[in-house]
Order: sequence, then C-alpha cells, then structure tokens
Amino acid sequence: MRLMCAVLALLALAGCSSFQAAPGHGKTLPAERWLAYQQPVEGGGQILVAREFGLLGGGCYVALLVDRQVAARIGIGESVRLQVPAGRRVVGIGVDKQDDTLCGMGRLNRELAVEVAPGETSRLRIVSEAKNGFDIRPDTP
Repeated sequence: MRLMCAVLALLALAGCSSFQAAPGHGKTLPAERWLAYQQPVEGGGQILVAREFGLLGGGCYVALLVDRQVAARIGIGESVRLQVPAGRRVVGIGVDKQDDTLCGMGRLNRELAVEVAPGETSRLRIVSEAKNGFDIRPDTP
C-alpha cells in the first residue's frame, strides 16, 4: 500500500511537468491575443515562442514580453512568431494583467536575453515544471 501511494505521488508530480508538442501539432496564437510585433521590420528578424503542453497553469494565459512590453497572451500548446528589430532583445514571461481570475494575481517574472540576427529566427519555449514553475528557455533542436 505504501509503495502504491509513493508511486502515485511521483506520477502526479511528473504529470504537472510540461512537454513539447510534436512538430505541426501546436496551435497558432489567435489574433486577438497577439498584441504587438506583428509587422515585419526592415533589417529585423523573428522570435518564435512556443508554450509547451502541461497541467501546471493550464487554464491560464502567460504574458509574453519583448523588451519588457507585452507582445502576446499565450496559452498552452500555442505558438507565436514575433517580428522584431535585429540586435539584443529581452524576452520574458509574466503574469497576464488582463486576467481577472486567480491566475492574474500570481507572481511571475522570467527574462532571457536573445540575440536576433537580421533575417534569422530565434526559437524559444515556455515550460512549466512542478519544481520550478514557469520558465522561458532557448528551444534546442
């Protein structure tokens, strides 16, 4: 009985971690939640951000920020391709201030410096883990 309880507890914790969608199975962010960086920038590049699937924070949107300005409100399994000027960009995630539920009352502030080359795409992913909560990381192939 104790062994079964321990196994169930471990499975519950593992179930709270996120996982990447198989290529082509993610959803594109709906236009109403894409708030900035929609138009191509001359001499600029792109930042592709995908939020992984997972139960932790699954009912909540996460604010995606570029240079500390909200660019999108992203849900689980969604991705967005932002058009940004070339150079070093600060990409972060935070609490969605437009959310009036408990999700909007939490604390979240993670940032990552990203070098964007002209004509190139930098890929990032938003993960959720039971131990560390939400984070934004480079997407390594």
